[in-house]
Amino acid sequence: MPVAAMSAPAAATIATSSARKSSLAPEKKYKLHAKDGGVPLHSEVKRRAGTKASDLAGPSKPSISIDTATLEQIEASSDGMVDLETAAMLMTDLHHKATAAMSSQDEELCCDGSETAVSPNCASLLEPSITFASGAVSLPQVPWDAFMPQSVTEPKAHSISSSVSGSHESHLSQMSFTSASTLQPHPNQLPPIKELPITAADTLAPALQSLSSSLPASGFATPGALSPYPFLTGPVSPVDYRRSPGPSQALTSPKAPQLASDDERNTILDKIRECDSERAILDSFRLPSRLTLNRYLSTYFNLFHHHLPFLHPETFKPAEASPPLLLAVLSIGALYTFEQEQAYMLHIGSKVLVNLFLQNKENFSSRKCPLWTMQSTLLNMIFASWSGDEKGLEWACSIKSLLANMVAGNRYELKLRTEAREGQHPSHNEWVEDEGCRRTYYAVYIFFGLLTLTYNHTPAISFNEFDSLELPSSETLWNLEFTDQTSWYESLSASAIITFREAHDNLFQGEPARYSAFATRVMINALFLEIWYHERSPEALQDVVTEYKLRLALETWEKSLDLCEPETIVVQLSAPHKGHPLIFNAMAMYRNTRARLEVDLRSIQEALRYHDSYEVAAAMTTARDKVRRSPEMNKVIQECFDCIEIAALQGIRWVARTSATNWSVEHPLCGLDLMVILTLWLYRLEHDEEPATEAELAMYNKIRNLFDDDSVDIYGSKLSSTVARLWGSMIDEVVVWGITKLMGEAFKLHSQALVGYEDALASGGSTPSMSSQGIEDAENEY
Repeated sequence: MPVAAMSAPAAATIATSSARKSSLAPEKKYKLHAKDGGVPLHSEVKRRAGTKASDLAGPSKPSISIDTATLEQIEASSDGMVDLETAAMLMTDLHHKATAAMSSQDEELCCDGSETAVSPNCASLLEPSITFASGAVSLPQVPWDAFMPQSVTEPKAHSISSSVSGSHESHLSQMSFTSASTLQPHPNQLPPIKELPITAADTLAPALQSLSSSLPASGFATPGALSPYPFLTGPVSPVDYRRSPGPSQALTSPKAPQLASDDERNTILDKIRECDSERAILDSFRLPSRLTLNRYLSTYFNLFHHHLPFLHPETFKPAEASPPLLLAVLSIGALYTFEQEQAYMLHIGSKVLVNLFLQNKENFSSRKCPLWTMQSTLLNMIFASWSGDEKGLEWACSIKSLLANMVAGNRYELKLRTEAREGQHPSHNEWVEDEGCRRTYYAVYIFFGLLTLTYNHTPAISFNEFDSLELPSSETLWNLEFTDQTSWYESLSASAIITFREAHDNLFQGEPARYSAFATRVMINALFLEIWYHERSPEALQDVVTEYKLRLALETWEKSLDLCEPETIVVQLSAPHKGHPLIFNAMAMYRNTRARLEVDLRSIQEALRYHDSYEVAAAMTTARDKVRRSPEMNKVIQECFDCIEIAALQGIRWVARTSATNWSVEHPLCGLDLMVILTLWLYRLEHDEEPATEAELAMYNKIRNLFDDDSVDIYGSKLSSTVARLWGSMIDEVVVWGITKLMGEAFKLHSQALVGYEDALASGGSTPSMSSQGIEDAENEY
């Protein structure tokens, strides 16, 4: 009997209870238990304050105003880059202010002030309904470059609720169901989802309660002993600022390049006109003001650069940089300030200038192409591939071979330069030039790997291209402030940098290797592509020995994390991982790579190429036959659990509003496969005739304990639909890269399809059609 089956009396009970709950709680919201939710949102502070009966004398309606005086006060105490947490709080406050007037009358009608704090009729008082705009959300126009991070003194919450935005989500949230508590399940079947206590400790998974009790109750996690910015550490764990090898180095936070005067802006404009000799740039192109340009530079180097650090901040001079490269940098910086029109204008300008350069036959040589040509093309391809525009992806794919050819030619020139030194150490300027080339090659390699992961495109660069090439250095050495040649040689000699081939051989021999954070990201990309080639090869060529070696290499890569070179660079990003953000990104790739050994979802990746959310959702749901139930699959599900648990520990609402700017786009890209596998595995567990094993039951309960009953009841106690809807709502709430919006919509449709399958099975009908019209019909049923 399927796990999710229920008797007719139970169904009647659910229907009656559902109608009663609908009258009491007109709107439900997702909630996800979080052990360490970071800086609490304003609504969370109100909610925790409202749990004390003595503090509730009547309906409380917050009066929030973000006026000029508030902004001036913040600006007066800051003189640098904006604190993203402050910006997120400002955005939240503005939403609260906009909805307070609409919700105040309902609250007063619902609660008359004499009710106790736990009155069921006062749900809206304790948890006011706040609607957040879905999709791309523009932050308020605040002086970004005049902010410095502020210390947060608000108490930490042990639980953060996540709300679903948009009219469709609000309509769905009115559906309420209760679990069939009268059922007596088979001993090996999944238990019905029951009411859980609502205390802060009990709402957490039992296995996680001990960790919750050990966490500090301060505004942020306890900073590391060496952390110079305790208020900048992530909501869960601080960055581990350990000492790097070599001469003693102070902890540093590299500053973003800036324009010092309007004269420099005029110089940039003159250089753009000089490059645009054929007047190919549209007349609508306008170079932003100096303050705006500085804001874009700050967001690029403080938010995007750390995830792919191939530019050298110390030597990147905006007024001296090549105009195509500068415009490409500014376009991505504009994306991170949610100014899409400016971003696309700068992006198109960069593409036009690069094309003009390459069209000159004298310049069209892979060996003669300067480094900025590769860097500009790479940034433009990144912009186009993750923009959510099908045409942009088509353009990026059409020039993959051109970029790969430029990498090959430039790498050959680097080889000749290195051999000409005859073993002598390069000077600092020479090393910066060579290291910039190496980092650009590896950045292209990583980007091509992400194209393969997301769209199932054949890689344009093989690992053999980097056979004897040194891996990237540590970020500490890359950002080292040059003082004199002697100390520079000491720092360079103390950094043992190995080649790509040496690291590759060590991994497949089971010998952990020591390399930098950037090199860690490079090597997991290499292992992913090795597995991709293995899975795509004919079955006759797939053997047990090769798969064993691949698994051994993955295990060795994970062990090598403990040997990774520590950093003294302070990265002002909020991430739940000790170490550089590149390590956090590499772990996301690692989880996806582990899953690829068991499940191949190429049909979903190919559907993503054409940016139709209905087609992607159809591919998601029809891939259920690829997800098996086995001990090996349980290990994959553990990786899926680790992925969603990261968001749980941070707090879903916090992740939805800050991950778009703090985390790399690699996390939603790598999480796609994992969440599809997880939802389909949960669906099979809930509907298969075969009883659940003890291991499957334990894993199901681990996932279930991340959620409270309200979020699961919306979908008739079906965890598979809940996870799909929750993940989709999280990744498309605040959008920097348009691809996350597409993925979020597809997951929401996938969630509806999972419910549609259950309804069809219950009625004995056939499987519903996965065409666009079929999903729309299922949508209208709600």
